[in-house]
Amino acid sequence: MPQAAYATYPSLNGRTVFITGGASGIGATFVDTFHAQGCKVAFVDLDEAAGQALAAKLGAATAWFRRCDVTDADALQAAIKDAAAALGPITVLINNVANDTRQVAAEVTPEAWRKGLAVNLDPTFIASTTVYPIMKAAGGGAIVNLSSINSILTPGELPTYSAAKGAIDSLSKSLARAWGVDHIRVNALSPGWVITPRQLELWLTPEAEADWEKLTALKDRIMPDDIARAALFLAADDSRMMTGQNMIVDAGRT
Repeated sequence: MPQAAYATYPSLNGRTVFITGGASGIGATFVDTFHAQGCKVAFVDLDEAAGQALAAKLGAATAWFRRCDVTDADALQAAIKDAAAALGPITVLINNVANDTRQVAAEVTPEAWRKGLAVNLDPTFIASTTVYPIMKAAGGGAIVNLSSINSILTPGELPTYSAAKGAIDSLSKSLARAWGVDHIRVNALSPGWVITPRQLELWLTPEAEADWEKLTALKDRIMPDDIARAALFLAADDSRMMTGQNMIVDAGRT
């Protein structure tokens, strides 16, 4: 469906948005969608080629990209500060980056456990605490933390990922309590099975999709655009009295 068929949020126009994991998948859709609302968008990712191509398409005046390993806290903090210097104070943060590689729980080593949390949990906290003083000085802002319905369903093949997403749910509530006085809203956004190129390549089979549809109320595929439009609402002033919440977009699975 064309963009014109969906809502435009005047309160987002001109705002600076920072997105982690923004070069592909849902993240790239976040970048495109917020940019289409008139936002200046900064994003980081490990995929330099894809990130540079997306930033070039959008234009240097309103798009900023840096290759960044988000498990390097110093590098992530520096990227946020440099993006704010380039595009203006960040008042929207989308903590999107994650890795949902399947694991055999009994075979997860302590090193693999720590590595999984380092990408699926730690960047959410580091990015949020780094952007906090920027938002406070600007008079407020909105943080959207990507969680997952797997924090509820807790599938056996995603122990580290599910644990991280459960922690993000709690962290979102905690930061919402701490920062509400500064007019900073913090909400979680929990997608169901979103059909990205990665899912199509690795895990989506006709059998798996049929099994999923048996458990959902809505039988259409969940697409990245569906998640991005929910994030727009949580970032915009339309949701100004929503904080500490977890918005679920899963076609009625949970």
